[in-house]
Amino acid sequence: MDVRMLFDATVLVVEVIGVVALLVGFGIAGVLSARALLTGRGGRAAFQTLRTSLGGSILLGLEIFVAADIIRTISTPTLEDALILGLIVIIRTVLSMSIQIEIDGVVPWRRALLTSGGQVLAQELSRAHEGARAPEAAPDQD
Repeated sequence: MDVRMLFDATVLVVEVIGVVALLVGFGIAGVLSARALLTGRGGRAAFQTLRTSLGGSILLGLEIFVAADIIRTISTPTLEDALILGLIVIIRTVLSMSIQIEIDGVVPWRRALLTSGGQVLAQELSRAHEGARAPEAAPDQD
């Protein structure tokens, strides 16, 4: 097995991981949104949960796909491939920033801490888990 085949196999594995991350993220977003709707938090909360979770999933997928593109370019270091990678990174960066602005409502450089797509998805999972464990009202003591 030569080095080129190793790089091609690695790129394929990373791209499959990106697709799986997107699909799992979409599934989790649907479940979290349905859960918000069914627990009585309302349609607005369910929509916001769906939107935030989907955005986080897309951001995570974009980050993984950029990694695959970088690996692909390293395997064939031509000027044309480097320029194509640069263009892909610029397009995906603009998409990521647009999605992040939609999720947070502010431009990324205005936030104190940057949030990755994985962190956004983890925060939504944490919120959903905490909402499921919310303490019930204590019975009245007469």
